Amino acid sequence: MTVETSVVHLRGGGTSLVVTTSGARLPRILHWGPDLGDLTDADLATLETTASPAIGDSAVTYPQPVPVVAQLAEGWLGRPGVVGDRAGAHWAPVFVVDDVVVERADDAERLRVASSDVAYALTLGVELEVLASGLVRVRAEVGNVGDEPYEVRALELGLPVPSTATELCDLAGRWALERVPQRRPFDVGSWVREARGGKPGLEHAFMMLAGEQGFANRAGRVWGVHLGWSGNHALAAERTPAGSRRLSGGELPWPGELVVEPGATSTTPWLYGSWGEGLDDLSHRVHRWMRSRPTHPRTPRPVVLNTWEAVYFQHDLATLERLAEAGAAVGVERFVLDDGWFTGRRDDTTSLGDWTVDSTVWPDGIDALADRVRELGMDFGIWFEPEMVNLDSDLARNHPEWVFDAGHGPGMASRYQHVLDLTHPGAYRHVRDAMSEVVDRLGVAYVKWDHNRYLLDAGHTPTGVAAVRGQTLAAYALMAELKERHPGLEIESCASGGGRVDLGVLQLTDRVWASDCNDPHDRLEIQRWTRLLVPPELQGTHIGARESHTTHRVHPLDFRAQVALWGHLGLEVNLLEASPDELDEVRAWVAFHTAHRSLLHSGDVVHADLGDPALRLEGVVATDRREAIFQLAVVDRPITWPPGRVTVPGLDPGRRYRVRQVSPVERSVAGVLPPWTAAEEGVVLPGVVLAQAGLEAPSLDPDRGVLWHLVAE
Repeated sequence: MTVETSVVHLRGGGTSLVVTTSGARLPRILHWGPDLGDLTDADLATLETTASPAIGDSAVTYPQPVPVVAQLAEGWLGRPGVVGDRAGAHWAPVFVVDDVVVERADDAERLRVASSDVAYALTLGVELEVLASGLVRVRAEVGNVGDEPYEVRALELGLPVPSTATELCDLAGRWALERVPQRRPFDVGSWVREARGGKPGLEHAFMMLAGEQGFANRAGRVWGVHLGWSGNHALAAERTPAGSRRLSGGELPWPGELVVEPGATSTTPWLYGSWGEGLDDLSHRVHRWMRSRPTHPRTPRPVVLNTWEAVYFQHDLATLERLAEAGAAVGVERFVLDDGWFTGRRDDTTSLGDWTVDSTVWPDGIDALADRVRELGMDFGIWFEPEMVNLDSDLARNHPEWVFDAGHGPGMASRYQHVLDLTHPGAYRHVRDAMSEVVDRLGVAYVKWDHNRYLLDAGHTPTGVAAVRGQTLAAYALMAELKERHPGLEIESCASGGGRVDLGVLQLTDRVWASDCNDPHDRLEIQRWTRLLVPPELQGTHIGARESHTTHRVHPLDFRAQVALWGHLGLEVNLLEASPDELDEVRAWVAFHTAHRSLLHSGDVVHADLGDPALRLEGVVATDRREAIFQLAVVDRPITWPPGRVTVPGLDPGRRYRVRQVSPVERSVAGVLPPWTAAEEGVVLPGVVLAQAGLEAPSLDPDRGVLWHLVAE
């Protein structure tokens, strides 16, 4: 419906978003955070009045309601919303609101604002939503109604945070150590994190968070934004001298990448915003929305055996069949053949892009292996890296024009590879048809989709114009087309590990690979921060080798399994080298996971705030609060010994819970257990006692843990 009032209240999932378009100005947000309840039009008008500052002779020097799309001509001196021009002119637009429409449905309440700049012959539509989970998202569409092209150089959207948000947090990282949190004061100025490598990257900021000083898992109000886009982009936190604070994000197009032709429009990716009383509450809004999507996986997530760390490039039918048989014997449900299956691929220096089965390694094709895998009760998956090419390949020799070149040749190699320009229709068709043939012939149920090189020199031949944005859209289109051609096909987003994990690619994929590191010590933190946005069932978590292939630390199987338990479980270990006892232990852990995955993949993820940084307590609590599983892990030598009591969050305070320390295998714990764990039937306590008084923790050595299973009486 078209609304006549200038102030609109959108609600959902405990969230209120109050937006004003008074003065025919673009949307400005008066409140984003806790639900304000039912407000009358008079309440909303008064709220706008009470949120307006006293302004003297210049609005520029006073705080103002934070604009979703900031405009210089309205006095915003911070990061601009729309940056663009027509041959150097029309660079300071002033959009005036033409129409405001509110839509209210069960899944979302939505505000659509249409505006125009008549002098510049531009239109701008802004769409704000509060989803049923309480997640907020916003996007914009710029339209060109003039006679000349309009180049958009940036279109950045923002959401406000209040003055109580005094601390920032975002994530950094590198290969095999992704998503490391870093904090800083929310000072005057801009803290900007940019991704310019054609994918979010291993160093991806992931989410820009602002909150009350010391905000933690369960305490301190916090807000955060994330851009659902897998290409170049920026996330920013900005505090103006006038006192306004906002979190923003948008694409970072290279020159010429985002030109809106006459009569055309261009739409931004969604900027997602969540808030919470602590980080867990913020995450729950994202997870609940993800799980509500029609495309979200509904079947139990199959236990995976991935061949990479087991055999690397040494493909041999007999060995792989024995590995598949060993996997089936321990409960594996999906067998994934990794890199090394295609023509000439004996190492990573050659053949990338030649997506035909290597007849020297597979004289009778891969069909026999795929058939054997299915005979064993598993489905079959395979590895591709569709966007990449080795120069030493038939593909590059036959079509050098399909390799990105910004005018200086194909540029630096990374892992001996370059980038295949999917914006060439021929290159797109080549990859699509080759992949489709393999998927069809082998009955592939799952594609592990890798992306190992940054797009440093992504120039479209023969012109050399930038094509990073086009490559991102082409990758999206390829994923969507393959899924349409092959109903039921699942795709994992892998990019040198966790280099492409975002809510854009997750609308087309069914799993992300958080990191190439399977070391459980590092994986605890990598998985925890990936869960900030990604629910457990979409995050691949594998039991790796006893000695980690990335860090060379050595861990017992039970700790490796405990850490891998909390996602889409897989094995990345050579079962053919395991002893009978080790195979029995793996089988027991797989069975434990499958018995509890309905809880692990549907409940609320919770993390305790413990005083000692050497301890980690995290778990999953059923949405009805009737059951929970927690892991207590020791990651360093505790400050005190014994470590004392830990409180258990997320439970129903009014229910009584039977708490048992559990393990699927008989083992001796490396440490000393408190008396309460000795009772086989466990102990029974009210949820309020567990949350406030807690349980005595075992005295464990570093990199050891225990599991607690809680069931409501």
